Amino acid sequence: MKTLLVVQHSMTGGTRQMAEAAAAGARAHGDVQLRLLHAADAGPADVLAADGYLFATPENLASMSGQMKDFFDRCYYAALDRLNGRPYVCLICAGSDGSGAARQLERIATGWRLKQVAPTLIVCTHAQTPEAILAPKRIASDELRRCEELGAALAAGLAAGIF
Repeated sequence: MKTLLVVQHSMTGGTRQMAEAAAAGARAHGDVQLRLLHAADAGPADVLAADGYLFATPENLASMSGQMKDFFDRCYYAALDRLNGRPYVCLICAGSDGSGAARQLERIATGWRLKQVAPTLIVCTHAQTPEAILAPKRIASDELRRCEELGAALAAGLAAGIF
């Protein structure tokens, strides 16, 4: 059975909701073992043991979150040249744009020689004031459905050996 590793970090709950929706979609497939880990709890052994990846982060100051960056810092060299060709997708919860975090994640995945199997899914919350940025987020059901579909598609591709 293939293993899908979902690594997420969320400060205000939006990214966590997105990652959980994607995980639910993957679980519904049934033929893939799912591991949903907070970025602080995921390490090189988790990365090496997985067959595919879903990375979920908020965009903070046009970058991925510090916790997500820490995950990659701790795992990057231990996994370098050992993941070549494995599939991945990204989820980003952003206040306005998300492209900076997407670019960072995609560059790291390129260094790991992972294969991006779907475009990065960015959900924009339109949070623009300090109060709105720091407030707990509630992701709309249609956006969560998109996350769920992405997780299901990744799991189906892994299980079928397409990726």
